[in-house]
Amino acid sequence: MKTATYEVLSHAEVERIHSASMEVLETIGVKVDYKIARDIFRQASATVDDEHHNVRIPEALVAKSVSQAPKEFVLFGNDPEFQLEIGGSHICFAALGTPTNIIDMDTGERRPTTMADTIRHIQLIDGCDHIHNSQMDIWPNDIPMTTIHTESIWAWAHNSRKPFGMGCYGYIPTRDMMQMMAIAVGGKEELRRKPRFFAICSVVSPLQMSQMQLEGMFICADYGQPLAMSPEAIAGATAPATLAGLLVQENANILAHITLAQIYRPGTPVLYGSVSTVANMRLGTVALGAIETGLITAASAQMARFYNLPCRTVGGTTESKLEDVQAGIERTGTLFQAVLAGVNFITCGGTLDSSILESDPLLLLDDELCGMMLRAARGIEINEDTLAMDVIRQVNFSGHFMAEQHTVSHYRKEHFIPKLFPRQPYDAWLKDGSRSALDLAKERVRQILAQHQPRILDPAVEKDLEEFRHLVAERTLEEFYSGELEENQRWDNL
Repeated sequence: MKTATYEVLSHAEVERIHSASMEVLETIGVKVDYKIARDIFRQASATVDDEHHNVRIPEALVAKSVSQAPKEFVLFGNDPEFQLEIGGSHICFAALGTPTNIIDMDTGERRPTTMADTIRHIQLIDGCDHIHNSQMDIWPNDIPMTTIHTESIWAWAHNSRKPFGMGCYGYIPTRDMMQMMAIAVGGKEELRRKPRFFAICSVVSPLQMSQMQLEGMFICADYGQPLAMSPEAIAGATAPATLAGLLVQENANILAHITLAQIYRPGTPVLYGSVSTVANMRLGTVALGAIETGLITAASAQMARFYNLPCRTVGGTTESKLEDVQAGIERTGTLFQAVLAGVNFITCGGTLDSSILESDPLLLLDDELCGMMLRAARGIEINEDTLAMDVIRQVNFSGHFMAEQHTVSHYRKEHFIPKLFPRQPYDAWLKDGSRSALDLAKERVRQILAQHQPRILDPAVEKDLEEFRHLVAERTLEEFYSGELEENQRWDNL
């Protein structure tokens, strides 16, 4: 039988959160500074106050829009044979962006991230067993801000067979990303037919819609790429201190974004997302590694199921600044809650210090941890074969099971066998060099990088990618920012 789903809300409590959220949307509404978005809402019968940039959304419009979103969809890799099923009972894992610092594996020192780190990280995720998506998990400091998005897609196109993801960065960058992705995979229609890009639409708390995020959302929707509507509401700071109050506000804001995406392009794949947590009230900072993050995550998974939507949340988060015991305890606490709650897409891998610090060996340890969690979620299978009555009778009380065919047939499936967690007896461990899990993870990092083979692209694709890359690199900062002006935006020819 499958392990029971972890739930922190009763059905009646889920309905109360839904009702309160509908009241928020109908009576308070959301602030929408972007006129194009307000006009889209207006055309769909929402109540729009242009003077105060306020939009109030009726429940009927929310219900209609949510019903248009797919319950499940497939996310493809750079290699189209690589597929992730998103939704239903499926659970998959991604890394967690976007750290601006990294623990240097050779020196152990904290330093700013570079583009070389970004490329290496994409290669490492390509070698992971359970983490299947890179989400711009390393934010490089050594290249121009205006080229980070295209340089990262260039790195993905040459170094990964898995999907890629980034945020909704505004009109110009998101248009660049979609056009470059389309070049890499064979055109816009091919990208629509087999989505390869996982977009994070950041939902601003409290109750706001960011123009930059909405621009990116519209462009990703136009290209048919899935969008995770993801608030990072902070209980006690940008949301009520009570988790119930945070859930009401978060739910209203997520549904407002999903509604807008479905009005703009019905059928756009969306995920009910959450990166919400609590504030460290003593310092006014974020505590993403708090145990309450897991509670919010589990409740968000229940709300997503209530609306028949796939769910994306964080897991494996920590406030620790080191690859230490605190990091292990906190990341296990938040990841286990996300997995057992049935979250479909969990961003979890490789970060410390509220996700602003990266560690390559920790990414590999997290990959191992994800495998353990999936084994726990699978539970215990009960049938005539697994009950093992025949072999119990055969061995009875006078033998052992090590050499039995039943054991040989089942142990690899039944037992999770870690690659990086030492399990040998102490004397054997000493003889093997007294290596810790972190030591083994560092060795595995070097092994994956040494064995990685870049992808060989079609020469025509390589040429088009290179031309596009140079086009973006030559763009001035003024041209980059001019795309945020509505008069410069072309929505009829994306």
